[in-house]
Amino acid sequence: MPLFASIPAIWYKIAIVAIWVGGVTLTAELLHRFTSTDPEKIRKVVHIGTGQVILLAWWLQIPAWVGISASILASAVTLLSYKFPILPGINSVGRKSLGTFFYALSIGILTACFWPLQQPQYAALGILVMTWGDGLAALIGQRFGKHPYKVWDIQKSWEGSLTMALVSYIVSTVIFLGVEGNIWQTWVIPIPIAIIATALEAFSKLGIDNITVPLGSAALGFLLGQFLLG
Repeated sequence: MPLFASIPAIWYKIAIVAIWVGGVTLTAELLHRFTSTDPEKIRKVVHIGTGQVILLAWWLQIPAWVGISASILASAVTLLSYKFPILPGINSVGRKSLGTFFYALSIGILTACFWPLQQPQYAALGILVMTWGDGLAALIGQRFGKHPYKVWDIQKSWEGSLTMALVSYIVSTVIFLGVEGNIWQTWVIPIPIAIIATALEAFSKLGIDNITVPLGSAALGFLLGQFLLG
């Protein structure tokens, strides 16, 4: 149609990402308002769901300025939501945490770092290690964690940490397989990434792991990639 033909392609891409994020947020709010779902589980729905925007941005080749702008906007909204009930379904977990803010901020930082280098896979690696690793570690730890330990007075479980390490390794391997193919580096580089990501996740006071894990995983993956892949 002539009307839609005049719309720049970038806006279609932005619309796809916005629809995805809106759908995830709406799902969280509906779960919060109309079900008895545990607030922490609702946060993990958002945590895992919104993290996939990095794949959409990579696939759609969305410019860096879009990701950075969206990160700034999301960071501002999450900060306001701690003071005002903007996102009750996301922040009503009954504990002090800036995790959602750090999460939004990390997406912008990684986009700013790796999009200009034409290396978006490392931004995706950092975000998805956090998204899937931390998200599933929390769920598995809460459900099956029988062997607890404490770091900074924060209780973790060995079951959760093992899940974090395993999922981080799988996520990193899949990304390297997709970009580099089936070479030995693809299987080796994810090992230290998984170890460091798990260690950083254990130090998660005030939700700081939502920025240390993505940035640490991405930086380590990039440095090892430069050294071992040339």
